[in-house]
Amino acid sequence: MTRVLVVSDTHGNERALWQALEEQPTARVVFHLGDGAREAEEAASRCPDREFHLVRGNSDWGRFGQLAETGMAIVAGKRIFFTHGHPYGVKMGLYRVACAARERRADVLLFGHTHEPLVDYDDGLYILNPGSLSYGRPTYGLLDITEAGIVPHTVPLRS
Repeated sequence: MTRVLVVSDTHGNERALWQALEEQPTARVVFHLGDGAREAEEAASRCPDREFHLVRGNSDWGRFGQLAETGMAIVAGKRIFFTHGHPYGVKMGLYRVACAARERRADVLLFGHTHEPLVDYDDGLYILNPGSLSYGRPTYGLLDITEAGIVPHTVPLRS
């Protein structure tokens, strides 16, 4: 089994990011979906044993030339499309971002921006929004990829 940690919207809360990393020591792959690029880049540099994938969010000032708005990764043979979500208007609905994921033949769509956790499955596409590590009830996401399939879920950050 491959365990993937998915976080978003840390908004400078380094403590919460480190806590999520500590809570999931077997997650060797980490996606940070934006609005916290500074602390995500720092974590990536301090955790060379983990594979980090980062995109910028709408609040990642100063990172607009350094990080992309979207990314594709292959993890354990599964195609993962990831974005912060704001370029696709995810607060208004998921149609546009799901189309973008399908155009790239993704198995999994990861997005943030709304600060609300979401797990869904739509016509062959697994959809996961980990929520925010900083606002409301802090949550993160996990993707467990096995030979039998993909299991996405959200987890509350321990207090």
